[in-house]
Amino acid sequence: MVPSRAAFFALALASGVQANPHAFILPNGLRLIVKEDHRAPTVVHQVWYRAGSMDEAPGTTGVAHVLEHMMFKGTRRFGLGEFSRLVAEAGGRDNAFTSTDFTVYHEQVHRDRLPLAMQLEADRMANLVIRPEEFAREIKVVMEERRRSYEDRPRSLLNENLLATAFAAHPYKWPTIGWMQDLENMSWRDAQAWYRQWYTPNNAIIVVVGDVEPQKVLAWAGRYYGALAPKAIPARKTLGEPVQRGLKRVMVKAPAELPYVRLGYKAPVLRDIAKDWEPFAISLLAELLGGSDAARLHQVLVRERRIATSVGADYEMVSRGPGMVFVEAAAAQGRSGAELEAGVREVIARIAADGVTAEELNRARVQLLAQLVYKRDSFFAQALELGELESCGLSFRAADRLPERLKSITAEQVQAAAARYLVEDGLTVAVLDPQPLNPRPASAAVPGVKH
Repeated sequence: MVPSRAAFFALALASGVQANPHAFILPNGLRLIVKEDHRAPTVVHQVWYRAGSMDEAPGTTGVAHVLEHMMFKGTRRFGLGEFSRLVAEAGGRDNAFTSTDFTVYHEQVHRDRLPLAMQLEADRMANLVIRPEEFAREIKVVMEERRRSYEDRPRSLLNENLLATAFAAHPYKWPTIGWMQDLENMSWRDAQAWYRQWYTPNNAIIVVVGDVEPQKVLAWAGRYYGALAPKAIPARKTLGEPVQRGLKRVMVKAPAELPYVRLGYKAPVLRDIAKDWEPFAISLLAELLGGSDAARLHQVLVRERRIATSVGADYEMVSRGPGMVFVEAAAAQGRSGAELEAGVREVIARIAADGVTAEELNRARVQLLAQLVYKRDSFFAQALELGELESCGLSFRAADRLPERLKSITAEQVQAAAARYLVEDGLTVAVLDPQPLNPRPASAAVPGVKH
């Protein structure tokens, strides 16, 4: 018997190619996750700090991301630029990123150079030097990054305004890169305070994936990270968001050729892998709405009605804070934002009322299972999955249960999720009102951007 595509992907995920991850906790509270994968003589090393923009306070938005930049500016032992130079000389590469929920630093090196990566990361976990003059230069780099990534990009600006409107209280309302006024007023002392507050072994998770032996990795971690003293970290208060009780709307006027809309619906996220089914149903719903050219939105709005040139839907099931389902559409020539919004909402309402077909559901399931399989081809992607689960309050072992949970969702559950969450009371609509294009010279690149 030839297995279905969904069954094939499930079998691939369950195969013994990957060893189960190993977990350790050092005496100073640092958590270590090691996953063996011996297909190539390399290793990925990631340091996850459970401190992202949601841990900031009004007036210092963006400080988590600014500190990420400063982490490459030298320590008491290694000077400016030496971290990346040493990694490169070892044949590796390094970088970092900041999100709403965490900040991550990562290296990919030959397996024999893992001790070097650990030595360097452990050093800057405890010995970072934030020089006022270097901060003054780097904050300009960050402000230019904000101009390029948000203020000069109408769709990014729209999404920023959508989140600021959708969330009344939760810190997800401000952008990870920060508000420009907060960046302008930020000092090196703000970055130093953030570093001292959150950068400690008992607020960090080390994830190692690659051609390694877990006990050797544990020994190296003990040697380099184990000597670092833990620090008291602030008590984390539960950050809630008031129940939304009606449609919210925001319009952004910016230079653009055509209208664009982005709709955000409040939705739950995964908290209990064994009990929660709605996040899995919503993941499938988002995929069958906008995951491919065969998805419902593309078929109706792009191919049949031709009111949109592109559509999409996205949803993050794993998150420290509240969740949202996003649906977007870009207008065809001569079409308005109002037409796009009406079309998107009509497609969603039809799913809530009439459900989805078995073919649609199976296609969405296969696509999501395929994404999980393809992660196994990348050491980096495997490490990201493990680190994200742990940093968001779930166990890294939940990764092995995701396929079976996706396979268990029925068409009735997808319809029920649409009817419950993709409704007007939890909806925020953001519309881009295109203004005449006013070409201007691109901003000059500012040296020093690591990412």
